[in-house]
Amino acid sequence: MSPKRIAILGSGIFAKEAHLPAVAALHSNGTVELIAIYSRSEASAADLANAAKDKLNLSNPPEIYFDAAPNNNLDALLAKPDIDGVIVALPITVQPSIVRKALAAGKHVLSEKPVAPDVAGGIALINDYEKQYKSKGLVWRVAENWEVEPGYHAAAKAIRDGKIGKVAFFNARVVNYMAKDNKWYNTPWRTVPDYQGGFLLDGGVHTIAALRITLPSPLSTLSAFASLSQPHLKPQDTINAIVSTSDGAHGLIELTWGAPVPSRVEQAHSGITITGTEGWINIENTALSNGTRGIRVSVYTVTKDEKGRDVGESKEVVEEESVGVNVEVARFVEAIDGKDDGYGKGVDALKDVAFIEAALNSNGKPVDLLKLIEF
Repeated sequence: MSPKRIAILGSGIFAKEAHLPAVAALHSNGTVELIAIYSRSEASAADLANAAKDKLNLSNPPEIYFDAAPNNNLDALLAKPDIDGVIVALPITVQPSIVRKALAAGKHVLSEKPVAPDVAGGIALINDYEKQYKSKGLVWRVAENWEVEPGYHAAAKAIRDGKIGKVAFFNARVVNYMAKDNKWYNTPWRTVPDYQGGFLLDGGVHTIAALRITLPSPLSTLSAFASLSQPHLKPQDTINAIVSTSDGAHGLIELTWGAPVPSRVEQAHSGITITGTEGWINIENTALSNGTRGIRVSVYTVTKDEKGRDVGESKEVVEEESVGVNVEVARFVEAIDGKDDGYGKGVDALKDVAFIEAALNSNGKPVDLLKLIEF
């Protein structure tokens, strides 16, 4: 199998710290060649290209493309016949138009989450792909790395294997402190977001994707309130929601980037708990026993005696390193070769955006999440 020739569109923090190492891992085994880098500015494109030269141990940096260069802009990059696919890591509001442009140029696309700034935009983009590009054999996947994290799949397997019985209720809590000098906040397009929810959309879709993977039935209804606690995090920074699933389970979801001080985060015990009729699961994104960062899944199961009486509980712990970005990039390359694992679908990523949109607009009224994403 010949290596896939890839370009990275975007040169921000995540492109450098996550996508570039993932591409480097595939380059090292001959699966991928990084051909080009695009950014709006020459300086940022060159910076990522030089980092790529070092990371991939290249003789020369990848070619750079930027808006001010008429012969080396994005259109010129997409016109290159030696590029098979692109990874799109650009601002949320820009991405749908770039995805369309790349597909129209005949390139396979892996675009960063969320699928679009809102549900309507996501539906329109998915429809365009399904009607115009899918039949041509072009691959478009949404890069939601939590969707493919082994830790969440380990939790889902424990539930499928019956280790906690039937899921009855659950809780998801994410508490973040976003200081004004935080590197993520200081990304220009995040500082003045022109999309709904700010960090709630940008980061909140991760947690909803994790629930989408672990719970045996989809989120179906919510009633929520959204608010702003920290003025620099407009338009909203906090969601509190009561939710139900199609099979009758229910839960609480708390998402906030508006903690006033770091200690609120340190003592929040953020994570996911899922309780069933025969046990429960605790899922933490934390430092693992081997010193790496990852997901720890603790499964607690009722133990019974020979007469079926409850006599205690057992505990099983699974630890999985965080490798989601590496996995999603590798599977994107495999999908180009026709090996589609079923993840990265726009219609699934749309469910995550729908939750955030519904929670922002609910104001306490029930919202039918399944109806919201009807085409």
